[in-house]
Amino acid sequence: MRDTRESRLLLILLVAVAFALITVDIKGGESSPLGGARRAAATVLGPVERGAASAVDPVADTVRAFRDAASNSGRTDQLARENTELRQKLASSDMAGGRTKQLDDLLRTAGAGGYTVKAAQTIAIGPAQGFSWTITIDAGSDDGLTRDMTVVNGQGLVGRITTVAPTTSTVLLASDPGFTAGTRLEGTGEIGFAAGGGTSAMKVSLLNGKAQVKEGDRLVTFGSQSGRPFVPGVPVGRVVQVEATPGQLTKTVLVEPFVQFTRLDLVGVVVVPPRTDPRDAVLPPAPAPAAQGQAPAAPAAPAAPAAAPPAKPTGGN
Repeated sequence: MRDTRESRLLLILLVAVAFALITVDIKGGESSPLGGARRAAATVLGPVERGAASAVDPVADTVRAFRDAASNSGRTDQLARENTELRQKLASSDMAGGRTKQLDDLLRTAGAGGYTVKAAQTIAIGPAQGFSWTITIDAGSDDGLTRDMTVVNGQGLVGRITTVAPTTSTVLLASDPGFTAGTRLEGTGEIGFAAGGGTSAMKVSLLNGKAQVKEGDRLVTFGSQSGRPFVPGVPVGRVVQVEATPGQLTKTVLVEPFVQFTRLDLVGVVVVPPRTDPRDAVLPPAPAPAAQGQAPAAPAAPAAPAAAPPAKPTGGN
């Protein structure tokens, strides 16, 4: 019992001394008599605390890194999936929009020319049947197609069918060096024959060596008997150069085709020719020529601020 009583007295005494020291330290502030002892303790214990912190912090950082990495990884995967889905939707939307535009252009061309067409998709491009410039389309004899039908798209003349299978057909492109078609110059009606130029411009020989022709003039197909292989009035291209051929019976011009043969997608096969020759009706409106001798218009001055709110030959092979 005596030991227990003495221990209690000692504990009470130590607590009283501790409270007294705390009171003295608080009242003394920076000039506290315990400041030296506190600084000495900090000097001794500071390195130990930093060492302990440096040993513990990497572990804590690693734990946080694993936790954040798991969260970030899941978020990254989710964002990647969302981006992939978005790209697929945009690609699908762009493709659908492009196909719609091509179909609209094709129908406009067919309507202006009075052509009945069978729409088809380009499924291959390249050498076939000995020709170097051909495409394969996904329509054939099962769709009513036959050899020597005219093939067009929304811009103009694509070519003619050379081979027909039940579900596919081969089209000789107008850019093929072996391709020829009868043409007619817009407005004047001058007749000529166009030959494919491969990657270069088409070459057109006008039958009239004195024909009046200039850069920018446009040509359409002259047409063939019964519309085979070419129906009349299909836009062919634009004159980019007139070659000097003095003394020749014919005049040669270079023509840039309207059709981009390396980007063919949706095309139309003319299954019924027009009842009458559309002549130049299928061509888009010609750009208005600039008035000769007319000075360019001066830029408008900025407005002052208002005080208050204000008879037909066969057209080639």
